[in-house]
Amino acid sequence: MQIRHVQPTDLSTLIEIEKAGFAPAKAATPAAFKNRIDTISDTFLVATEQDQVIGFINGPVIDQLYLTDDLFTTTKPNPVSGGYQSVLGLAVAPAWRHHGVAQQLLSELAQQAQQHQRRAVTLTCEHRLIPFYEAAGFHNDGQSASTHGSVIWYNMVQALN
Repeated sequence: MQIRHVQPTDLSTLIEIEKAGFAPAKAATPAAFKNRIDTISDTFLVATEQDQVIGFINGPVIDQLYLTDDLFTTTKPNPVSGGYQSVLGLAVAPAWRHHGVAQQLLSELAQQAQQHQRRAVTLTCEHRLIPFYEAAGFHNDGQSASTHGSVIWYNMVQALN
């Protein structure tokens, strides 16, 4: 498996993987994906196997520790250094789940964030995924104020050295 930065030609596969992993109310739209590819390709990583995209992770660098709902619709360019690396989306193709792809994507994003002096990696997740993120080194900071997709979300933070 290789991990690389997203390319515009990945769009259709990204949309398929997103639809397989998220209910429509929680899934990113094709327009949101295109905007993220165009604006934050430096923090949009894809995992590939034999040149096929099998998973992805993306999110902008933000000024605050926790995600806000506006981040799902508005994307601004990342600063060169500092801030908090957010994760808006992490998804793996169904055939590749439970093979460590998500963990490797999280690890690579954290390594790149550390190289750019980010303070932490921050994301929200549903209650059922808290153990997954805790095993990956994240701390549960409690329930999020987010109402994205009409779901109860939890703030998960991984401090960076």
